[in-house]
Amino acid sequence: MRKVELLVPASSLEVLKIAVKFGADAVYIGGEAFGLRAKAKNFTKEEMAEGIRFAHEHGVKVHVTANILAHNYDLEGVREYFEELKELHPDALIIADPAVFMLAKEIIPEAERHVSTQANNTNYGTFNFWHELGAKRVVTARELSLKEIEEIRQHIPEDMDVETFIHGAMCISYSGRCLLSNFFTGRDANRGECTHPCRWKYSVMEEKRPGEYFPVYENERGTYIFNSKDLCMIEHIPELINAGINSFKIEGRMKTALYVATVARTYRKAIDDYMESEEKYRANMPWYLDQISNCTYRQFTTGFFFGKPTDETQIYDSNTYVREYTYLGIVGKTNEHGCFHIEQRNKFSVGETIEVMKPNGENIQVEVLSIYDAEGNAMESCPHPKQDLYIKLTVQPEEYDILRREEHEVVPS
Repeated sequence: MRKVELLVPASSLEVLKIAVKFGADAVYIGGEAFGLRAKAKNFTKEEMAEGIRFAHEHGVKVHVTANILAHNYDLEGVREYFEELKELHPDALIIADPAVFMLAKEIIPEAERHVSTQANNTNYGTFNFWHELGAKRVVTARELSLKEIEEIRQHIPEDMDVETFIHGAMCISYSGRCLLSNFFTGRDANRGECTHPCRWKYSVMEEKRPGEYFPVYENERGTYIFNSKDLCMIEHIPELINAGINSFKIEGRMKTALYVATVARTYRKAIDDYMESEEKYRANMPWYLDQISNCTYRQFTTGFFFGKPTDETQIYDSNTYVREYTYLGIVGKTNEHGCFHIEQRNKFSVGETIEVMKPNGENIQVEVLSIYDAEGNAMESCPHPKQDLYIKLTVQPEEYDILRREEHEVVPS
């Protein structure tokens, strides 16, 4: 059976290492410029170099986003940026703009060029156009059905890859090209600064009654008319593979390490199980569905894959998301006293029961035996985020395991 790539996002060096450990075949990251997640932490040049080295040591590829829609004043900076990137040896660049594409071809010809979904790639003629210019891969527009993707696969060269988003948040605008953020706040979504106004509450105003605002009621809380459910295709791995998709892409370059680990681990097992046998994949479906709901999400949909979305694809009564676990931290190295280091992300206490989440699929309940600060002072709890701590549990975890606490709650987005 044809091998497919699991492509996982990383917002930071820490998250990149988690993506690698929890099952990614490739990760995609952004530098400090020219990507479409300007509000994400993103990578410095030094972090990018370390991340690429770490990934390559584990047999994982790194794709770097440079997918802004460039203005004249961007182009010289893009050239300088690519000249710096050349020294770091990324495996691929993800690009939306033709001018940026040609600069990448000129400056880093050894890196594959992947055409971003932002370029509105909706037909096989477009795929062939980019292939003739030297693209190795094109990311499908999210508005395509599986039938359309299969038709594209049948009309493009065998050595060209098809990449498709299969999990994560869905932008309400066509192929992510949204003007709302720029209009309302002056922050351009197409240059990496989206403020997500699609999640806001709206009213309507009749043309001849200026100043009279009529709420669009769904219930007493109003309605969120642009608020899409999250995409989830964990139940449809066979259909995705049969459509000829080479790379399964996870959305979420602003997500936490817990989110990335949860989604990567679940899809990794689902893909591997299906490659072994469809019976095993079907038998393990309850586990996939349980695990994929352990990270934050806004209910699930299959998007456009099986036809145009209906009214069931939207969330009308709130802009909240479900959070079933709280992220506590990543297990670091163990000291001479048998305590491991973490940079704490949320409060927990001595005597509390938490969970160790392991890359192999295990989730182990443990008790917190002791907490020490960086100077070795004992603590009953750790209330301050990003504290450097040393922890002892009833079970000794391994480096890159994740600590989390079960919550089952609904929180504002």
